[in-house]
Amino acid sequence: MTDVNRNEVFEQVRDALVELFEIDAADITPEAQLYQELDLDSIDAVDLVVHLQNLTGKKIKPEEFKSVRSVNDVVDAVIELLKES
Repeated sequence: MTDVNRNEVFEQVRDALVELFEIDAADITPEAQLYQELDLDSIDAVDLVVHLQNLTGKKIKPEEFKSVRSVNDVVDAVIELLKES
């Protein structure tokens, strides 16, 4: 998958948040803050990373997710991962 579609990645991240944490899809916007607005905690973030690893087949280093604060940040991180093939 060389050409990464940002919209598709966002949809996968959104679907993961809905599936894993039962967050209302309408609340998940690119600008939504994971911890403040979506009420995730660090354990949830780990679950999300594991889910995204399974989805992408790529290993995600925890430090790559340290700076992630918004849904958009997650999308950027996944896109970066997918580029590294």
